[in-house]
Amino acid sequence: MKPKQIKILDKSKLYIKWDDDTESTIGLKYLRDECPCANCKGETILLKTYRPPKLNFVTEGMYEIQNIEVVGGYAIQITWKDGHNTGIYSWDYLKELEKGERDNTRQNYDKLL
Repeated sequence: MKPKQIKILDKSKLYIKWDDDTESTIGLKYLRDECPCANCKGETILLKTYRPPKLNFVTEGMYEIQNIEVVGGYAIQITWKDGHNTGIYSWDYLKELEKGERDNTRQNYDKLL
């Protein structure tokens, strides 16, 4: 499954129309809070897990998208207006985020680390 169209709605939501004609809408705040990069969610190197401290502040432009680029044929990379751009959101992960936001749950990274 690949997107046919990606756009920002009302400066607060990411809208995706998929090639099977289904549609996804994800709030930008949820999208940024669930950024999958190592700086936001952590990583495991040589069997040691690094978890970054949870941010307790909001920076200007943190929840505003500056640019979206397609990565290969499998994901998008978002540049946020505060300069953060290391998260790569795969098509599957975007579908998970849509479900997570709808169910009001955070993504569980323990199983990945």
